[in-house]
Amino acid sequence: MILITGANGQIGVDLAEALSAQHGTDHLLATDLRPPLADPPPVPFEVLDVTDERAVERLFSRCDFTQIIHLAGILSATGQQYPDLCWSVNVTGLKHMLDAARQHEIPLFWPSSIASFGPTTPRVETPQHTITEPKTMYGVTKVTGELLSQFYAAQYDVDVRSVRFPGVVSHAAPPGGGTTDWAVAMFFDAVSKGSYQCFVGPDTRMPMMYMPDAVKSVLDLLRADSRRLTVRTSYNVASISFTPAELAGAIQKHVPGFTCTYAPDYRQDIADSWPESIDDNPARTDWDWQPDFDLDGMVLDMLTGVARRLGHTTLLARLGHADSI
Repeated sequence: MILITGANGQIGVDLAEALSAQHGTDHLLATDLRPPLADPPPVPFEVLDVTDERAVERLFSRCDFTQIIHLAGILSATGQQYPDLCWSVNVTGLKHMLDAARQHEIPLFWPSSIASFGPTTPRVETPQHTITEPKTMYGVTKVTGELLSQFYAAQYDVDVRSVRFPGVVSHAAPPGGGTTDWAVAMFFDAVSKGSYQCFVGPDTRMPMMYMPDAVKSVLDLLRADSRRLTVRTSYNVASISFTPAELAGAIQKHVPGFTCTYAPDYRQDIADSWPESIDDNPARTDWDWQPDFDLDGMVLDMLTGVARRLGHTTLLARLGHADSI
């Protein structure tokens, strides 16, 4: 059985669906601190606080897990506002799962982030092995998690695997408090309002990834031969880098009249401390990582998904999906 923590989050929703298609719902257990998003939930579900060590131990004593996918975490903008909570969930929660993986001798996957980097990191084509001096508590927890993972792999032979996600764009779950949430919110406001006010400036270039590629990266890494893996902190993975102005221009091709204005807030400083583009050659060499989506492909697919969620029949017809009306 595969355990998924943080299953209500942006990645958890889509990854649970993909794993369910591969393994069947009976072979999954989704958990989150919050109740399931759907009633009934699409896969078996339990409420779990990953910071509660005894609750984690009770769960593992009841269930025979073969894989841990640990997605529970506090994201960057929320973590900056609530640093103690961010540390507790992101570090203590991960350690509880690493201890369970060690005790039960099962592999563990968890996501790190480009937030591991900071203002002293090379910002263009950021290499796999580089300076990690983040300014945010979220970034501090991710660097700590990477070092914990490397320690557990070397000291206890835990098969721990991770990727440093860039901003992830998806229409399946609402934004969860991340600095890259503007890329998701822009789509929803473009379809529902025809305008969007962005909280970072128009020329803020950031690495992004469309959710199908994010899920693909996890599944590809899970399938990889352990003997080929050379990184036990967290692998860089890259897909698309773009600015808010570039994304707005790509959306305007399909949503005539869409306008985007800019009112940078505290998240601008966080974004400015992160890379503009990522070098992910180790992932491509070690486990054949390759994304599928470019900017235009993501925009078309994302607009279609958002239009379906919001029931925007006119846009669906314009996008060539009259059959969906």
